[in-house]
Amino acid sequence: MMTQLKDKTALITGANRGIGAGVARAYAAEGAAVAINYPNAASADEAKALCEEIASAGGQAVAVEGDVTEEKAVEAMVASAIEGLGRIDILVNNAGIAHAAPVEDIPVDVWDQVFAVHVRGTFLTSKHTLPHMYERGAGRIINTTSQLAYLGAAGFAHYTAAKGALVTFTRTLALEAASKGVGVNAVAPGATRTAMLDDVPEEILEGIRQSIPLGKLAEIDDIVPSYVFLASEGARHYVGQVISPNGGDMFL
Repeated sequence: MMTQLKDKTALITGANRGIGAGVARAYAAEGAAVAINYPNAASADEAKALCEEIASAGGQAVAVEGDVTEEKAVEAMVASAIEGLGRIDILVNNAGIAHAAPVEDIPVDVWDQVFAVHVRGTFLTSKHTLPHMYERGAGRIINTTSQLAYLGAAGFAHYTAAKGALVTFTRTLALEAASKGVGVNAVAPGATRTAMLDDVPEEILEGIRQSIPLGKLAEIDDIVPSYVFLASEGARHYVGQVISPNGGDMFL
């Protein structure tokens, strides 16, 4: 076990799979106790299995259910994380969904749901975690945006617009929180092999690969070191920044 996050605690939303699960594993390996958020009962087994995996490796993890789009559920999730861990030193706002369609074919309810998970969810979880961090005068919040917030992507107007909103939310919250001891930054991953890409046709994936200077999609292990860094003491002078492990797809 490494020690960059020794004796720290972290709540990670959408951590039952994908990048969130990778961040949970990495934080636990660095010595943090982690609260693994999952959205509903259908995802409970994934979250519990991840907790067991972390515990078997000598770490500490608890599973906390909560739909990040619902305020009461977020309040309960934050309370459960504090009860299970004692406090929250690090909040990773990672919950996200994706859907592909041109603007004229995006159902309004799908547009609203994408914004609800990414933007409302990040707002609500931050809102209900910040008072605990402010009370102690310390904390880190790391939001998950995307390099597509800068590039755009045909067929993903709702996703890219939501991720763009998270960039500006990160900057504004960072300005509010810095003087109170809370560092706020974001990670903007490039195209990464997760379940979000399962339904993307192979010819589209090949086009994405060809657009990346490194010539390959990221694996989760290529992305999570950015989250470890921003949670560590080494990022103490980072305020409102977005770092982007994207293989050269986009220069920030």
